[in-house]
Amino acid sequence: MQLNYRTGLCALLAALLLTGCSEEIADSASQTETTTTKTTTTTEVTTTTAPEVTEIYNPLTGEAGYSESAVGQRPVAVMVNNLKAALPQYGVAQADILYEIPVEGGITRLLAVYADAAAMPDICSVRSCRYYYALLAHSMDAIYCHWGSDQTIAMDTLNRLKLDRMDGGGSANGVIYFRDSDRVKKYASEHTGYLKGSAVPDAIDTYGFRTEWNYDSLFSFHQPDEPQQPAGDSCTQINLPFSESYYSTFTYDTETATYLKQHSGKPHMDSRADKQLAFTNLLVLQTPVHTRADGYLMDVGLDGGKGYYVSGGAAQEIVWKKPSEDAKIALYDTSGKELTINAGKTYIGLIGDNRKITIE
Repeated sequence: MQLNYRTGLCALLAALLLTGCSEEIADSASQTETTTTKTTTTTEVTTTTAPEVTEIYNPLTGEAGYSESAVGQRPVAVMVNNLKAALPQYGVAQADILYEIPVEGGITRLLAVYADAAAMPDICSVRSCRYYYALLAHSMDAIYCHWGSDQTIAMDTLNRLKLDRMDGGGSANGVIYFRDSDRVKKYASEHTGYLKGSAVPDAIDTYGFRTEWNYDSLFSFHQPDEPQQPAGDSCTQINLPFSESYYSTFTYDTETATYLKQHSGKPHMDSRADKQLAFTNLLVLQTPVHTRADGYLMDVGLDGGKGYYVSGGAAQEIVWKKPSEDAKIALYDTSGKELTINAGKTYIGLIGDNRKITIE
């Protein structure tokens, strides 16, 4: 059974209009006396029980309990530093979707996506844009947050797409971006910039960004209480070697039915949440990844390819497609049927199709 995401507000309003009472009313009426007969008439009233109010679901996770005020609002996507020297980050454990993609020098960078702009945490450390992250933010119709950009293809992409964005290297500095005074004492300057989550809603209003979202949800989800194991082999652990020195390993935790993330052999932690990153779903998307002609920056294919959907202790081979810059990522099984995934947080790793993924 799949979710109907447009919010469930109509059901809520309908429920409020109904009486909600289920009691039988007996009324002794119309007692008429004559000299020979006394007649009593009893009228029964039939009542209707109000239907159960439909839950409101997070459009990025498919989970219930989403804020009504956030329904139909655009998500926010934030560039996050993933350099070993910048660890641990904070604010990433609360992301609804977390992308990891290679950047120059064999390292990776993250794109943390939050469905509810009004509930965003502080996020550190924020780093610069690469063009394929901008394209992903654009395809999700997200407001894009970054601190600087490479001045070649990334800047050209930002200008061409006219993205609604807030740049810590520009006018948004001191509005939503600041320096973490505690980290300033311990880290290089480029690892100290943070986004102040509580300042984001006012900034969106100040910049006059459109807030209505173009989608109902990003993926098709199973009902939260009806998870289904992917149609594939057992997967208790999967390793994604983005490079020789940067790799992500996920180990299945049967108690929470989530995959716990390791960053290059160590638990990937969120320092403020004091927890290891955990995901219900892993989407491993294989694609061409090459160094550009400048010998430094990377080209990452976003047209589509093969991959894996991992959830509930199993891994299924899939096909993914992104037919245009405006289109969101679409997922299919190998027969061409649209994929439905389990409700919960999702990790999306785009990895070179020449890299050897290990599944145990």
